[in-house]
Amino acid sequence: MYDMYETPLGSRYASREMLYIFSPDMKFKTWRRLWIALAKAEHELGLPVTQEQIDELIAQKDNIDYEVAREQEKKVRHDVMSHVFAYGEVCPKAKPIIHLGATSCYVGDNTDIIVMTEGLKLVRRRLVSVIAALSKFADTYKDLPTLGFTHYQPAQLTTVGKRATLWINELLMDLEELEFRIAGMKLLGSKGTTGTQASFMKLFGDDEDKVRRLEEIIAKEMGFDSVVPVSGQTYSRKIDSQILATLAGIAQSASKFATDLRLLSNLKEVEEPFESNQIGSSAMPYKRNPMRSERICSLARYVMADALNPMMTASVQWFERTLDDSANKRIAVPEAFLCIDSILLIFLNIASGMIVRPKVIEKRVMSELPFMATENIMMSAVKKGGDRQELHERIRLHSIAAGNRVKEEGLDNDLISRIANDPLFGITEEEILANLNPADYTGRSKGQVEEFLKNCVAPVLAKYEGVLDENAELNV
Repeated sequence: MYDMYETPLGSRYASREMLYIFSPDMKFKTWRRLWIALAKAEHELGLPVTQEQIDELIAQKDNIDYEVAREQEKKVRHDVMSHVFAYGEVCPKAKPIIHLGATSCYVGDNTDIIVMTEGLKLVRRRLVSVIAALSKFADTYKDLPTLGFTHYQPAQLTTVGKRATLWINELLMDLEELEFRIAGMKLLGSKGTTGTQASFMKLFGDDEDKVRRLEEIIAKEMGFDSVVPVSGQTYSRKIDSQILATLAGIAQSASKFATDLRLLSNLKEVEEPFESNQIGSSAMPYKRNPMRSERICSLARYVMADALNPMMTASVQWFERTLDDSANKRIAVPEAFLCIDSILLIFLNIASGMIVRPKVIEKRVMSELPFMATENIMMSAVKKGGDRQELHERIRLHSIAAGNRVKEEGLDNDLISRIANDPLFGITEEEILANLNPADYTGRSKGQVEEFLKNCVAPVLAKYEGVLDENAELNV
């Protein structure tokens, strides 16, 4: 197992569920389901396909001799016909009608649509699970004041829970996009070599109604409401592009969360889970590197870059069909799904076990709060008869001096004591500190969290109740 390359997406990151969805076994078993659906439809519409032949196809649908198929492909250099041959070997009665009237894309493209739809549904389950975990976190810490940042510079206070709603909100945007994609998935159907259905028109004696009904029956059999209205030999490769753009959107949101957490980890305010035996650095035993968050960012970059592949592929498809899409999409599409699966599993693992350090958060809040409290202090002094403009200038000078003390001398912020010792203000340090409550400076943070969770998140979680991932254990 160590003498040849294997993708880390399979050996380290992605789940067995997603790996199976994009596995050869899923692919070739779906081909057989499509051949059965075609035979059923042709039988129902009066072609010489017997129930006995259909029963034989159904009985042998999972009996795939991959060695026979591989050996046949070496001879004929055609994967679909090799599997038609292998299916026919175990279905001698049905052999003459397997793939009747169809082109390779009947099984190839329809399977791609089916596989991607299943992949999107699994991604949706993972995504909602992450939203659920982050929602619990947001609710728990909805009223814990923390220093907000703009430009990564200290700004007004927010709460730990309110910040988490920013992550959740982007994931809800991704979920809306994901649900739109799933709802819009359509089979290619049975369009033929150039999309004209000419072979099926021949089979059905130019009966257009039966040719239309053929696709309807196949779509229903495969669990779809409809097929694409028009196509060349393939479904439009813009579908791949749209799907990977949706996955790339999830990658963006995940990377934003992970980047925030990496910054918070440096501040020692919020950290990702860290096992008792985990090693943070081979050289520095004391370190607690945010390796999970870093892995999310790393994989997310791959997905965002990978989304360019189907864009370029869709732009160069010639007329009704060309084959320069095939090798690219065999790699680009599965890897995007496997990466997003990996990202969301890591995301869920982190979101379910984030470590919050209230004392560290409080210390940073209190070091900056005096600057934010200056307007309230000034108003109190005005009420005692002070001149607002004179007080404003004096606070400005005290703030500069206190800031220099912090930044240039590495000392504590002494703004409060400076103001208390200035007779112009006529206010004691005790009076100032009594009103220096961080919760008074977080605005509507708590209320916003409660409203957001109730109005925006709860309906989503109720919709998917009972199908969520409870936890995510990582391989490495």
